[in-house]
Amino acid sequence: MSLDSNFSIVFMGTPEFAVHSLDCLFQNNFNVVGVVTAPDKPAGRGMTFQKSAVKIYSEEKNLKILQPTNLKSDDFINELSSLNADLFVVVAFRMLPEIVWQMPKYGTINLHASLLPQYRGAAPINWAVIYGDSVTGVTTFFIEKEIDTGNVIMQEKVTINPKDNAGILHDKLMEVGGKLIIKTVDAIRNNNIIIKSQASFNNNFEKLLPAPKIFKTDCKINWNNNSTNIYNFIRGLSPYPTAWTEFADKNTTFTAKIFSAEIIENENPENIIFSDNKTFLHIKCTDNKYVSIKEIQLQNRKKLKIEELLRGINDDVNTWKLI
Repeated sequence: MSLDSNFSIVFMGTPEFAVHSLDCLFQNNFNVVGVVTAPDKPAGRGMTFQKSAVKIYSEEKNLKILQPTNLKSDDFINELSSLNADLFVVVAFRMLPEIVWQMPKYGTINLHASLLPQYRGAAPINWAVIYGDSVTGVTTFFIEKEIDTGNVIMQEKVTINPKDNAGILHDKLMEVGGKLIIKTVDAIRNNNIIIKSQASFNNNFEKLLPAPKIFKTDCKINWNNNSTNIYNFIRGLSPYPTAWTEFADKNTTFTAKIFSAEIIENENPENIIFSDNKTFLHIKCTDNKYVSIKEIQLQNRKKLKIEELLRGINDDVNTWKLI
């Protein structure tokens, strides 16, 4: 890979997923003339202002940082234009206005955590696991007016193992994505790319599925489902935003986040089974198999292994009912 210090890049991203791609560019000596990231936001009990992961990294590397609140403001557009970058690289950032993504000579590229056109949208990693896919990947493409629809530059497949959750898959795609960004940027700089429309990939999939943003209400477990779908739902939302369910005991109703589980066979007719020595919790599914809860977090408590939780509860857990 040959480098040209005159070929300049503005990077746009916010979370940890984006940091790895930025680090790959930095470590491979690409000329990053600016970084655009989200403004600092108040968070936590004290509502102290928190920096984005990309900002923290950029400060460590002494990179120029822009944190616009309005991507269409004259001040931001003028400052961005003054950087005179040849290419914008976007990883896990906001939707850009046309005046921004059309600015650089070589266009604006995005890294998406799926094999487009499959799973267009905000949560492709979660949905790939929820749907029980065995393969996903990353795609680099040129940004166009409609979100996640631009011409594909490169793709790289990634295997989803049966026990992978969204967090594990996130880290796999982050690593592969960083390498793909380097390959893509170098190919663009050397005018050595072959782009393809996303429509040319349609036949790779039986059905194209969206990947919309996931809200808390979407994360409630539907126990009127088979064990495989419930298991995939739990791991597809772990560790974040996390699948949850509701229980009721003699006196109260409470929620519980479920972080991990496994499928087991059991001939017991009960819908919920607790072991006598408080070491497991099994919940029956529509296929007469059980989902065995492994890690759980009750409302206003810390996350625990199921045996740790049950042994610490003095109440009769056999009174618990699903809501």
